Amino acid sequence: MIEKRKLGKNGLSVGRLGYGAMVLEGYYGASDDEQAVGTIRRALDVGMNMIDTADAYGSGHNETLVGRAIAGRRQQAFVATKFGIIFDQSETGTDLPTGWGFSLKINGKAPYVRKALSASLKRLGVDVIDLWYAHYADPATPIEETVEAMAEGVTAGKVRYLGLSNVSAEQVRRAHKVHPIAAVQFEYSLWRREAEADLLPTLRELGIALVGWSPLGSGFLTGTVTSLSKDDFRQNNPRYAGGNLALNRDRFMPFMAVAKELGVTPAQLALAWMLHQGQDIFPIPGTRRAERVEENAKAADIRLTSEMLRRINELAQPGLAEGATLV
Repeated sequence: MIEKRKLGKNGLSVGRLGYGAMVLEGYYGASDDEQAVGTIRRALDVGMNMIDTADAYGSGHNETLVGRAIAGRRQQAFVATKFGIIFDQSETGTDLPTGWGFSLKINGKAPYVRKALSASLKRLGVDVIDLWYAHYADPATPIEETVEAMAEGVTAGKVRYLGLSNVSAEQVRRAHKVHPIAAVQFEYSLWRREAEADLLPTLRELGIALVGWSPLGSGFLTGTVTSLSKDDFRQNNPRYAGGNLALNRDRFMPFMAVAKELGVTPAQLALAWMLHQGQDIFPIPGTRRAERVEENAKAADIRLTSEMLRRINELAQPGLAEGATLV
């Protein structure tokens, strides 16, 4: 059973495991809309009530999918979405290199913030967004200005809580002085542990939750990825590129062996490890298949001893994975 915990110091109680909907846009392979809606609804069924999306996923299509899935079930869903990545070529923005062979165009200026909120509300088919993130900080706009504009949505009753995504500890401190930040979304898993150095201690000092995106290392920690199709988005990921996929499979083989020893899947063990890192950490694994939702949900029932946690930490130390990470 997925327990609920407060999201941040003053947030609502949400399931410790959420659901990341980005994978429904074909980035990891073809996805069918009807199946996608069914998968989101299955996430709600098992207690993954924090449904995470973004306006940039599928150029708005992902928010529409989420809107369809929660129709008639709004009270069960804690809807989180993000804005800031420009997907409409008529909009202006600032280039942000990712390190994955492409740049993102980001806009965090007040007029765009207001416009993005209205568009997300319409696509989602809701009157209020439960948690609204700035997807990335705009390099050309002080984060204080972006958050001040976001806070207008809270004052207007269109947003419940504010969040930030892919930011530094210093940016969090600056933003939190303008308006309380409930959660920060950052890539976090046994595959990427940089958040433990500066970001996580800062969040804990300020009473802010960490929502871990890609908690299964873009699928790597499922132990099932041996190769990628040409249209797979992960072709851009340096940790999958060249010989790194094979190298990383070798390096994480001991961890995979522990999962087999415990009689659980590698994905379940990876998620259980994250849940044991603190009650303020909320992983949001994504999958296109309802049966995988159920598999992931069972990770919440796994109890790891301090000795097992020590062993896992030794086998998957920070920096183990080969290849650069997304900005």
